[in-house]
Amino acid sequence: MARRSDISIEQVSDSIGSGCRLIDVRETDEYLSGHVPGAESWPLSALADSFDRLGTQSSLIVICRSGGRSAQACDFLAERGFDVSNVEGGTMAWAMSGRDLVEGASPR
Repeated sequence: MARRSDISIEQVSDSIGSGCRLIDVRETDEYLSGHVPGAESWPLSALADSFDRLGTQSSLIVICRSGGRSAQACDFLAERGFDVSNVEGGTMAWAMSGRDLVEGASPR
């Protein structure tokens, strides 16, 4: 059964280390200008058409700028069987905590 939860920025690194994938649902230009290291680009505007390419892994951490779009994406993905966690405060909270952002293309 799919579940949806919230995750703090402090918990993100540990969760990724335990096998969860981090997907960034901001638009491509936003992603390219700075994202959390290891985040994959999956724009919310195209998620409905591309979510099936996320594969069979069901544990995902979803991030956006501040948490609104990622919450929408989490609801959408949870309805389709994924276990999802929304990053509270998003990329803004990550950067404001002093953590690094990287620029450039998606690792996927």
